[in-house]
Amino acid sequence: MRIEEDLSCAELVELVTEYFEGGLPDRDRERFEEHIVFCSGCENYLDQMRTTIDVVGSLTEDDLAPAVADELLAAFRGWKAGQ
Repeated sequence: MRIEEDLSCAELVELVTEYFEGGLPDRDRERFEEHIVFCSGCENYLDQMRTTIDVVGSLTEDDLAPAVADELLAAFRGWKAGQ
């Protein structure tokens, strides 16, 4: 693999959702998986994301108090607007 094809940690974080959903093109998926083999920090991040999805995946909108749901939506909108 050439250096310019290496995936950075920041790029991996950006791609993690698509990776979990199976939406990465083959080449990007290969780069992603190669990166986590050699980067223990990103491997840990990926494990944390899997655990979070497993725990939170069983929650529904009805499980949240309306005020909490509103706060989360505002936080996500603010985060997205700041990118």
